[in-house]
Amino acid sequence: MGAQEREGTYEFQSSLYASSAVLMDAQTGRVLYEKAGYEKRPMASTTKIMTCIIALENASLEDEVEVSSYACSMPKVRLNLRKGEKYRCRDLLYSLMLESHNDSAVAIAEQVGSMFLKDGGDIPGASERTEEESKAAVAAFVRLMNRKAAELGCADTWFITPNGLDATETFMQKDGTTLVREHSTTAADLAKIMSYCILQSPMSEQFLTITRSASYTFSANGRSYSLANHNAFLQMMDGALSGKTGFTNKAGYCYVGALSREGKTFVVALLACGWPNNKGYKWSDTKKLMEYGLESYQYVSFDDLPFDPSCLNPVPVRGGQSPSLDAPAMVRLVLSQDPEGVSGMLLRKDEAVSMEYDPPQGLSAPVKEGACVGQVRYRVGGVVYRTRSILAVHPIPAIDYAWCLAQVWERFLL
Repeated sequence: MGAQEREGTYEFQSSLYASSAVLMDAQTGRVLYEKAGYEKRPMASTTKIMTCIIALENASLEDEVEVSSYACSMPKVRLNLRKGEKYRCRDLLYSLMLESHNDSAVAIAEQVGSMFLKDGGDIPGASERTEEESKAAVAAFVRLMNRKAAELGCADTWFITPNGLDATETFMQKDGTTLVREHSTTAADLAKIMSYCILQSPMSEQFLTITRSASYTFSANGRSYSLANHNAFLQMMDGALSGKTGFTNKAGYCYVGALSREGKTFVVALLACGWPNNKGYKWSDTKKLMEYGLESYQYVSFDDLPFDPSCLNPVPVRGGQSPSLDAPAMVRLVLSQDPEGVSGMLLRKDEAVSMEYDPPQGLSAPVKEGACVGQVRYRVGGVVYRTRSILAVHPIPAIDYAWCLAQVWERFLL
């Protein structure tokens, strides 16, 4: 990330309402713009994107979810579940993501979390659980959320609840001091989680199907339900993919949303984007950031960049066998066909890709066929986004007695 982006010097900086904001290239995870994007803040119901993807990755949409009294005790907004009722996981996920029902979040978390308790075989059914047993199942689910956040590199994210209600935890440390952690994230981490949900997760298609549905109806337990998607951004811009709103008194209005157009996929994350009566601030901020991304960034393919072929010139191999005593041992080089990293990225006109060549100046025998002897690195703003290995085309064995004998025989005795 360049200094200009980190310092937030773009002209619309002061016109954003959100206290924390990030525009991310979802394909690479690169932050294209941020305003206090690395400050920890509560994130309210945007939490539920992680709840949804953890449930999708660890349960079946057709799983039966039984409702506990603890799930029923959740505050509004609720589906108004009743103790002992049973629902399909699919239906509760739509309830979770379209209407942001807090009781559905806990019911899902209990169902999935109970499978990960060490003594899960002994835990009673949800309708028979004590509050402590229900909390233990939810805690097991939250551990999955935090584990996934860590895997994604979200070092400043900590989940305590599956529904995003404000919460804190106190931990006793080895030195006897206490550590207080808050249910919180950063705009950058939240954008990273959404990028995973829409592009990288093996359940991304199911996530998108649920979160971009305008409405959903189902029947269960003798009742019928009609759900409406409260993500107004889906109708605001062509290419809108997904999103989740959130609000608590502490967090303010929050939002994370995704858009894909013209081969570009962006994620916007907003935290503390106003309080009542400023519910619309998140939409104007989101549109402003998405439009900035569409107008200012173009895709650059790394494969189209000019390449310096001199980095593949043959190089000498010290102590290596050569065709004759008069010729040095030389190894031919080639670029690997399977580069690591991304194939290209979104860049502004004032940005460029620097290609760093690290060919070998000389090698020592033995050299194995296909051995990696150097690299070509593609760097933007100080960060390496792609590498290609420089490989030895053929082996160069080390000089040995047999080779020496053959050379003497050929030169002096034949």
